[in-house]
Amino acid sequence: MSQQPREPSGGSPNEFMTDRDRAADLVFDWNEVNRKGRILPKNATFFDETLRDGLQNPSVKDPGIEHKLKILHLMEDLGIHVADVGLPGSSKRAFEDVLRICKEAVDCKMKIKIACAGRTVVSDITPMIEVSQRAGIPVEVYAFIGSSPIRQYAENWDVNLIAKRSAEAIDVAVKEGLPVAYVTEDTTRSRPEVLTTLFRAAIDHGASRLCLSDTVGHATPDGVRNLIQFTKNVVAGTGRADVGIDWHGHNDRGLALENAIWAFEYGADRVHATGLGIGERVGNAQMELLLLNLKLLGQLEHDLTKLLEYCETVASAVGWTIPINYPLVGRDAFRTATGVHAAAIIKAMAKGDTWLADRIYSGVPAGMIGRSQEIVIGFMSGASNVNYWLAQRNIPGDETLVTEILKAAKGQDHIMTEEEVMAVIARVRG
Repeated sequence: MSQQPREPSGGSPNEFMTDRDRAADLVFDWNEVNRKGRILPKNATFFDETLRDGLQNPSVKDPGIEHKLKILHLMEDLGIHVADVGLPGSSKRAFEDVLRICKEAVDCKMKIKIACAGRTVVSDITPMIEVSQRAGIPVEVYAFIGSSPIRQYAENWDVNLIAKRSAEAIDVAVKEGLPVAYVTEDTTRSRPEVLTTLFRAAIDHGASRLCLSDTVGHATPDGVRNLIQFTKNVVAGTGRADVGIDWHGHNDRGLALENAIWAFEYGADRVHATGLGIGERVGNAQMELLLLNLKLLGQLEHDLTKLLEYCETVASAVGWTIPINYPLVGRDAFRTATGVHAAAIIKAMAKGDTWLADRIYSGVPAGMIGRSQEIVIGFMSGASNVNYWLAQRNIPGDETLVTEILKAAKGQDHIMTEEEVMAVIARVRG
């Protein structure tokens, strides 16, 4: 990945070029200059928290089981490795939904692994054991407890109590043969000596993963680097080379997605995210944008054609409105009303070159997720917008009609609706 990108040749691209060749020929990619190496470790995994942390958002509804199963299947289609499907110890419904999801994974012979979350108390661990036994799969236990000084002060905890509770919970799961990820809540504001004590105790009692949680969205990329390097050193000191490191980040500073990508580069081998970034308060890293960016960086071979359906299904299931300007799946993600932009797209289409049209004014190719570039008519449009709009609907155009539509568009403060354009056409054509 350290190869220097080529200058654009300026010549006509050969129709037999691959996408990679064409990109190298027509786009100078500053993202690749002095690239240090591969971002993703070879054993990298994606951990989807949509059905657990995502449902802790105060503005979503808990989806019915059919919606949850559909989301699980879309995770499978996208190549997501692990799904956290809930807290089975929190309620009867939660337990039943988790069990049903686990049985679906078994019955459909899915590759995706199942995880559940719970506090470091035995009463939260035992329902996971029951689910695992009844479904016949090894549910991964994510056992969490607060570790920061601010949390210790509020709870009247000390490090010995936290370590004791953690060890007891881990022991219960390990005894039943379940893999355990030890989750220190608010890791990014916890003292190193406390984390050292807790991490070593967890590993000694059989935890196979450590989950570093940016529970309140405190971390910057520097914090991600420092914490992961520190954790790697602690793990190395235990002699356990097989202990994995998770990164779980929230978006309170707007850095969750960036931090998630840096977490992989700094040495985490599993990163958590949710569909549309839903989650506690302002949410988590966005799974679809994490996958998209790593795909565009040449780090993933995943087929992302189901990404749009994944996002729309999550939104429908939880009653979420996708912002119109949201990347990838928002209404305006691939829509333009600007004359210069539209003209360039239309010129590319006139060449019969859909690859070019999908990239000339878009850093994300719409076709990657089953969408297409859309040209509309508004107060910043030109004749190209109108001619294209008419051609797409097989409506014959002439100079008079185009002039009248543009006149109407320039006199408004919004993008013209289908009905408004058709009204002008009806008036002109009589």
